[in-house]
Amino acid sequence: MAQLLPLRLRDHSSRAAKAAGTNADERVETSALPVFDPALELTGPLSIVAPRRIGETDLAVYPLALGASVFGWTADSETSLNILDRYAQLGGNFVDTADSYVGGRSEVLIGRWMQERRNRDAVVIATKVGRHQDNHGLGSVSIVRAVEASLERLQTDHIDLLYFHDDDLSVPLEDSLATVEWLIESGKVRYLGASNFSADRLIEARILSSTGLPKFVAIEPHYNLVHRAEFESDLRIVASAQGLAVMPCYALANGFLTGKYRSKDDLKAGARSVRAAEYVNRRGQRVLSVLDRVAREHESTVASIALAWLLAKRSIVAPVASASRPEQVEALMAAAAIRLTRAQMLELDRVSE
Repeated sequence: MAQLLPLRLRDHSSRAAKAAGTNADERVETSALPVFDPALELTGPLSIVAPRRIGETDLAVYPLALGASVFGWTADSETSLNILDRYAQLGGNFVDTADSYVGGRSEVLIGRWMQERRNRDAVVIATKVGRHQDNHGLGSVSIVRAVEASLERLQTDHIDLLYFHDDDLSVPLEDSLATVEWLIESGKVRYLGASNFSADRLIEARILSSTGLPKFVAIEPHYNLVHRAEFESDLRIVASAQGLAVMPCYALANGFLTGKYRSKDDLKAGARSVRAAEYVNRRGQRVLSVLDRVAREHESTVASIALAWLLAKRSIVAPVASASRPEQVEALMAAAAIRLTRAQMLELDRVSE
């Protein structure tokens, strides 16, 4: 993979600082992720990074999927569009959403963005069905209605990668797969993935696919540096054996792995900080301490190193991470060009066990 190249920036910071009556070197810390200075005008992509292929498909994606769960929630409409612009400007092409995110609002904003920018063919869209209150579960009627609704919100005629958001034990898996087979044949869905499926169900699905039904090409498990056991067991073995592309969700542990939450005092009433609170303990502090040091060695950020650790793992194609502001996107995407040393990987593995 190519190394991170310097950004081609036009520096107006001194002039802007003088106009504002401040020193150009002064910075106000607003996030654990580095802040992009609006006085710096980007004139090229962030880096030259080799795309990664999703399983046996023809989908080639940037090794960082932009999570859209915050669109229309912690990021308002205008901010969401700016985040998408920033991601595409830096070379990204893989957007991950779901029909249940903010009741479908996330898909609406992505659809508006693709329509206004006229860039649908340049973007790989992954969305999930099964959790929307109007089309809940994986019954045939629910799947078809959910996909039709997603297509309308996304303003597109096809979904590149459709995930079953959760397993639905009330419906025979064969029936759910048969429904997607029809959607694929009709051109509305290209490929199928699974989110929150057990290893046993993935094995069952692969057996069913031998009869001609669609097979899963990707999975989206909960996996990050401080949440490892769930994936690093039978699930990882099955994913490797089946050649599944792994797209870890909660890749930054609800913001904990950005370094934003280092003590109880850093926790606020927001949903993310509540979820991150479980990691604010001695083990979490040890992990952050190693991340801090490795980040300094690479002249990078804690978030970038946490994502680079994931990308160095077998079967990982593109971690899913979100940004609430455009200036946070760069640190997420920079992970794809970072090569951790063997010693750094071993130390991160050890401290996070």
